[in-house]
Amino acid sequence: MAWMTDGGPVAGLLLAAGGGRRLGGRPKALLEFRGGLLVEHAVRVLREGGCARVRVVLGAGAAEVRARLGAAADVTLVENPDWAQGMGTSLRAGLASLTASTDPASMSAALVTLVDQPRVGVEAVARVLAAHRAGARLAAAAYGGERGHPVLLAREHWEGAARAADGDTGARAYLRQHAAAIRLVECADIASPDDVDTPDDLGLLR
Repeated sequence: MAWMTDGGPVAGLLLAAGGGRRLGGRPKALLEFRGGLLVEHAVRVLREGGCARVRVVLGAGAAEVRARLGAAADVTLVENPDWAQGMGTSLRAGLASLTASTDPASMSAALVTLVDQPRVGVEAVARVLAAHRAGARLAAAAYGGERGHPVLLAREHWEGAARAADGDTGARAYLRQHAAAIRLVECADIASPDDVDTPDDLGLLR
């Protein structure tokens, strides 16, 4: 069931464009995980965690991801031609897609997650969404007090976050500027923010 707040549901925004440069050029979205692809797992986490619709920002391996996800009725695929310039371009592309579309006009917020964090699961998504349902306009999972993903941006923050996004920093600069307004939601007891960045990290997928 999608969380409802301020009259509208929350969109899941999955950043899945990375080319896996430190993985030898293996797109992260296409890594195998639990009998499917990592991107499929991440979409399922957002759905089951409570997001009403899911937008997936594609880059490296986009055609293969599209072939796997294109038939899903509640998933919108957004291509980011500038994906190689860093995660910030994917955040901008995803937020621009949400802003421009008439379909999610009533969406109250976007919950941003990264495809390469397989240990951030349904429980963490639901916990951050619950903070929004309780009134938070900016919220983020925390791990031992350190801010991580998922990150929730209420609709009024989309423009500013997109404008500040740069390189591989995503919304980091914007969130630093608005640190006092962020509701940190401790999730270390249910999730881990470990990234799959190098061959040594592939053990996270087993």
